[in-house]
Amino acid sequence: MPKPRERQISLLDTPYYHVCSRVVRKAFLCGIDESTGKSYEHRRDWVEARIHQLSQVYSIDICAYAVMHNHVHIVLYVDTDRAKNWSTAEVLNRWHQLFKGTLLTQQYISNQPLDKFQQASVDSTAETYRKRLMDISWFMRSLNESIARQANAEDNCTGRFWEGRFKSQALLDEAALLACMAYVDLNPVRSKVAKTPEQSAFTGIRLRVRAALKGEQPKQLVPFIGGEQANKLKGLNFTLQDYLTLVDSTGRVVREGKAGAVDQDAEAILTRLQIPTKSWLKLAIEFEQTFTGAVGTPSHLAEFTEHVGLKRSHGIANSKQWLNMV
Repeated sequence: MPKPRERQISLLDTPYYHVCSRVVRKAFLCGIDESTGKSYEHRRDWVEARIHQLSQVYSIDICAYAVMHNHVHIVLYVDTDRAKNWSTAEVLNRWHQLFKGTLLTQQYISNQPLDKFQQASVDSTAETYRKRLMDISWFMRSLNESIARQANAEDNCTGRFWEGRFKSQALLDEAALLACMAYVDLNPVRSKVAKTPEQSAFTGIRLRVRAALKGEQPKQLVPFIGGEQANKLKGLNFTLQDYLTLVDSTGRVVREGKAGAVDQDAEAILTRLQIPTKSWLKLAIEFEQTFTGAVGTPSHLAEFTEHVGLKRSHGIANSKQWLNMV
């Protein structure tokens, strides 16, 4: 039985989450339907554009993503501090980019005079919107409903386009985050729809590689700050070069089927991160098969389990085997 969403998300433990949403019925999110020959590749543009649009509205940033033929993977970072510092006007302006709001919030944004009771109502509504703008469920709702409407209109049908629930995994430590990002970025390579990470269309890794060739990092994604930009307050605590080296080497293992054969540079990076090569390959290649719920070391899983009110730590055996590295 699926766990309630509040049992899967605890911002007290981590701001990082892996979410996955899949389509239903005999429909394609993208790709070519072999039975009809019809191409749905253009829907990848819809999804990618919507992900980037929502990350500019919500206080939720994107670490990695991959748009596949019948599902979407995203690794998210929930920036609660940023949302808490927004003014009432900024909260409402952001919300109105996606939803109509109320008559009073519209009047407030239009600078129409409000009495103290109306102002109190606006303030209360803004606080509700503020919470929603850092809520993963609302983010996924905004993504999925928009794509479903476009797809249903194109298919000239009604009904569900996505499964009713999206999958959510808390990423409780750096090893879990790094492995999950690599797993998502390598999805097209693992599915044999791309030969290399940089050739993987509609993924975060392709954006990162293209930007790196210019000596930059993509503005649409959470930056890597390890050893490069220590003055930045927010970012992934690895170097971009280390991550690209790891993904490239792991991608060759996936493509060539040579278990354990990461190159020496990647092995050195894993040694610094205290991640055994065997564990890394297991996690980066079989992440979803290994963990169905929250991911982290046994101690992190125990804390997460207590905070979300579960009676036992799900996945503790695999955590001890693959993530008990310290």
